[in-house]
Amino acid sequence: MKKSLIALAALGAFCGVAHAQSSATLYGIVDSGITYTNSLKGHSAWQATSGNEQGSRWGIIGSEDLGGGSRAIFRLENGFNVETGALGQGSREFGRQAYVGLTNNGFGTVTMGRQYNSFQDYVAPLQISSTLTQYSTHPLDNDNLNNTFRTDNSVKYATPVFVGFQADAMYAFSNSTNFAANRSWSVGASYANGPMHLGAGYARLSTPALDTTGAIPSDNYYSPTYLKSATGMQTWGVGGTYDFGAATLGLLYTGSLFSAATGTPFTPSAKGSLHFNNYEGSFRYKFTPALMFALGETYTELTQGTASGHYLQTSAGMQYFLSKRTDVYVNAIYQKTSRNLNAWIDGIGSASTTSTQVSGVVGIRHKF
Repeated sequence: MKKSLIALAALGAFCGVAHAQSSATLYGIVDSGITYTNSLKGHSAWQATSGNEQGSRWGIIGSEDLGGGSRAIFRLENGFNVETGALGQGSREFGRQAYVGLTNNGFGTVTMGRQYNSFQDYVAPLQISSTLTQYSTHPLDNDNLNNTFRTDNSVKYATPVFVGFQADAMYAFSNSTNFAANRSWSVGASYANGPMHLGAGYARLSTPALDTTGAIPSDNYYSPTYLKSATGMQTWGVGGTYDFGAATLGLLYTGSLFSAATGTPFTPSAKGSLHFNNYEGSFRYKFTPALMFALGETYTELTQGTASGHYLQTSAGMQYFLSKRTDVYVNAIYQKTSRNLNAWIDGIGSASTTSTQVSGVVGIRHKF
């Protein structure tokens, strides 16, 4: 009997140690609001909308201590529409992120699966929509900073943070006998030191959306056909923010090129590759730790062949934190285009029938 009790106690102690070396955490965001738009295909609209400030999601993140400063890590993250309960990202169970990998304090991190590319990793946190709702992102999400698509079949390496600097690189496979079709690669870096935060990145897609099994699946890509039709896509950008006490100023430039696109946003029609340049200035101010105001101004140039036009967008909003995990928000967005383009605020279901579009949203976000 004594031997049995000793063995049982030893087994219990061992299980306690094993459990302490591993962890798994459930987390999530639920975001819901009411959105008004003055012109959707020529009509005004009131809509119940999900994922305005951040996409509604739930996920599991975990790690196992392997010793010597190394850990096995994983993340499974689901996206959903809180208004309908439907799965997001092309009805994928873990459409936002799904990866597994190894990390070491001195050597960095390697992960494999469905991930954000390097450009998204380091440039997206600098845009005004990281504070405001998704409607403040750049027109048509032409630079993918609103995460219109993620990257499948990817392998990513990220360096450790060294004196505020970090970089990563990613390659994504076509999973086809045609190795060069529907593949992608990207690089990016960031630097954070005190009040200053800088970031830069580049991503290249080869024949994206060619199929559902390659790096950029066709069922989780752009909806405007003139963007989806491109034989290749490149995005690049650089930006930074600087804190002046309660105020934060930001500047951001991004560009994107959709090669050999068919179709056009222009009236009359144009032909050829679509080239966007986005210039953004932003201002944030914390009146109190719980109350913040944000303002962003974006100017976007678009050229296609001999045709050219522009978008001018103003985004503003207030955010009030009821607690560390719950906030309420109100945003207003105004977009004005050149006469040969119809306005289309990103995240709004349809373009305006004119060169202007106005949208407003109020909502609540809860994190758990």
